[in-house]
Amino acid sequence: MNKFFTTLLGVLGLISTSCAQADGIRSVNADEFEKGIKNQQTQVVDVRTADEYAAGYIANAQNIDVTESNFLQKATKALDKKKVIYVYCRSGKRSMVAAQKLTDAGYKVVNLEGGIMGWIAAGKPITQYKPAATPSGKK
Repeated sequence: MNKFFTTLLGVLGLISTSCAQADGIRSVNADEFEKGIKNQQTQVVDVRTADEYAAGYIANAQNIDVTESNFLQKATKALDKKKVIYVYCRSGKRSMVAAQKLTDAGYKVVNLEGGIMGWIAAGKPITQYKPAATPSGKK
């Protein structure tokens, strides 16, 4: 009986993986993600909250929070359908939600497996957010 359930789970895993690929979403590791975002024909989107983004992000990523009700409207306004979108979040769950919304809207999407946590664990660099300097009035 255990073999049956193990086989069933394996088959279901293959089906869900192939569905994600068929839906236009490709998930890649940090090395592949890094190679992909070096291409000028890609867009990098951090779908975490603004506070999470401010704590550190992948260079050149724009922040569009997937938990906001107007996520798709913001994304449609900011992103080019002719370019592939590379998305990530903290661990990879929210970015898959974002990836599904974006593919449903006609975009081609690559998701970072493990999110920025996986990126950092792979020794990849992050950029620290630096707010604009405010005038102090001192000379």
